[in-house]
Amino acid sequence: MTGLLAEVGKKFAERWLTLLVLPGVLYVCAVVAAYYLNGFAFGSLTGRVEALAPRNNASALMYMVVLGVVAAAVGLAASAVGSLVERLWLAEGWYSWPRPLRGLALRRVSARQRRWDAAHEVEAALRERYLSGRIPGGPASGVSDLDLDLALSRVLATAQERPVRPTWMGDRLQAVVIRYRQECDLDLPSVWPFLWLMLPDQARVEIKEARERITKATMLAGWAVLYAAVAVLWWPASVVVVGLFMAARQRGRRAVETYAVLVEAATRLHAPELARGLGLDHDGPLDARTGQAMTLLVQGQGHLIPLTVGWPQPRPPD
Repeated sequence: MTGLLAEVGKKFAERWLTLLVLPGVLYVCAVVAAYYLNGFAFGSLTGRVEALAPRNNASALMYMVVLGVVAAAVGLAASAVGSLVERLWLAEGWYSWPRPLRGLALRRVSARQRRWDAAHEVEAALRERYLSGRIPGGPASGVSDLDLDLALSRVLATAQERPVRPTWMGDRLQAVVIRYRQECDLDLPSVWPFLWLMLPDQARVEIKEARERITKATMLAGWAVLYAAVAVLWWPASVVVVGLFMAARQRGRRAVETYAVLVEAATRLHAPELARGLGLDHDGPLDARTGQAMTLLVQGQGHLIPLTVGWPQPRPPD
């Protein structure tokens, strides 16, 4: 037990140092440098550094302690901002946001729906023409594979299913829920906690790692928000802010895509096993009867309102 606790403490310290303290130290140094910089006159920092240099070991130790505490506090602030960014990006339960944000989100959902409907209509028409041209002896359609791929990419650039959330990332996760509800009348948010307990260890590790990548991307966006203060003090840092936020957004989209694919794959592979574990006589892929029965079993027969707030998202241990 002592060895286990020592190993856990070591990993916790490494995680704390890597994710919070070191980026916090870099941020504190950037703020101080931005405060004293005037344009690109980096030579002016030399005198400031010499003035702040510790005079003895006691001063050096005090500087290290103060810097460590401030850096950790900044890291916690970045983590908190990252959590807020995650709520905005995934937009789960956006209809319960405060009134100004809820109105903006509603307008964005409506705009995304109109854009998706227009792109989907064009893609459906092109697909119909493309398939009619494949009929032997029929007229040529005039639609190439490239035309069809471009039309489909415009649909997917908005959402995989008709948008119901104000962001692409939120709709990417919600698309999995929508598909199962349409295909087999399964309410995935209700079933997912039960399914999670039945998944093999390797599947759970893959899903946890994908979820952790989402958290890391949102935390990077949190650092981008904090570095806006550096940009206020020293305007060239605005390039860093934009770069950090764009990188965070790109990483977040890739992580959400991976997470959604893994959750859907795990459900397709193991939902029939869960159905049998719940006592249902089922074999093969899920159908509407089995999906509805599973939903009623996990929700309880007395529920009047379906529990469709959103499936619990497993997080990596701290």
